[in-house]
Amino acid sequence: MNSGHSAGSAPAVIPGRSAGSAPAMNSGHSAGSAPAVTVPKVSWFLPTGGDDERLGGASHGVGIGGTSTAAADTGHRDASLEYLTAIAQTVDRLGFHAVLTPTGGHCEDAWLVTAALIAATENLKFLVAFRPGAVAPVLSAQMVSTFQRLSAGRALLNVVVGGDDVEQRSYGDTLGKDDRYRRAGEFLEIARAVGDGKPVSTDTEFYTVDRPSGAGFGGHSPVPLPDVYLGGSSSAAIEVAAQHADVYLTWGEPPAEVADKIVTVKKAAHAKGRTIRGGIRLHVITRDTATEAWAVANSLIAGLDDELIARRQQALRSLGSEGQRRMLDLHGGDRNNLEVSPNLWAGFGLVRGGAGTALVGSHEEVAARIREYQDAGIEEIIFSGYPHLEEAEHFGNGVLPLMGDSPAIQ
Repeated sequence: MNSGHSAGSAPAVIPGRSAGSAPAMNSGHSAGSAPAVTVPKVSWFLPTGGDDERLGGASHGVGIGGTSTAAADTGHRDASLEYLTAIAQTVDRLGFHAVLTPTGGHCEDAWLVTAALIAATENLKFLVAFRPGAVAPVLSAQMVSTFQRLSAGRALLNVVVGGDDVEQRSYGDTLGKDDRYRRAGEFLEIARAVGDGKPVSTDTEFYTVDRPSGAGFGGHSPVPLPDVYLGGSSSAAIEVAAQHADVYLTWGEPPAEVADKIVTVKKAAHAKGRTIRGGIRLHVITRDTATEAWAVANSLIAGLDDELIARRQQALRSLGSEGQRRMLDLHGGDRNNLEVSPNLWAGFGLVRGGAGTALVGSHEEVAARIREYQDAGIEEIIFSGYPHLEEAEHFGNGVLPLMGDSPAIQ
């Protein structure tokens, strides 16, 4: 159904990472019973750049690439602490595993926002996106240590090297993309060594650190880094993910393309003696019936004019991000060519940077498409939907019950 329709000596004391953790799925089954059905970890998204009922020139993510504009009435909601708290508490209650909090000039600072939400939530984990070029690795390890104590271990890390050279320079980061990925690798080696309580003495291409003591911070024991999520479609991204990440994230391409990516990344990790989980970032529009869901999809983009779409497509093409290019190539900016795979709709990608596709359909159809992505090697999914508060309810009440055990216990 169409909608419209990193020179210098190597670190002397930083060990290579050994095999990563295995997927924390269902714990098994008793003798004589049927094998337990694995359930992917399902997380949600925190719109710290604001939320909308319909897409427009000022919607979250539309500022990626630098061409956000004031918009007509889109039902915009500011990213106030009150509103973000409401979303976090809702997804916590519904049983989502975590909430991804983005990074960049188009949104609020992820560390500060998530720290403000710790006391308002109970089980929800915080997948904090941050850029290695913006903070030193030892300081980052200290931030993680503090956050983990304050939240009883509810931090996860999303390492983002940045796909827009112009925005990176605005933050004082002048490295090219491949150099940023190499720096991210060095960053994670140092931060992980600090978290593991190892002394660090290193003078490498990007970092010089002399920390002879492996002590923790604030008089506490060292706190290991939590799971690291890292994405990217370039060979540089896949190399760093295979060596350092626990979860490789891809944006929502059709299942066959996603399967190819996951096989490539897992083979690269295996060659390094590691394992890595596959994750995907998608939007979702789910209702009791497919007709209702597609009507919502159409209404989301009804206010987008051709001039805004053309301007946004040009801006996003200029970013130099391989993942962004792949998103754009799914639809070519054609609003009449948006269902790029069964129930996979690219309407968000007309104007929104980053994740540009959504699963659209009835609760049963969305659950079926999730199973297809599982078959493609996906073990974790991060969803979002506009507006994020209400769409979390639709998904949590309509789709999660069809997926077996609640992700909250995974």
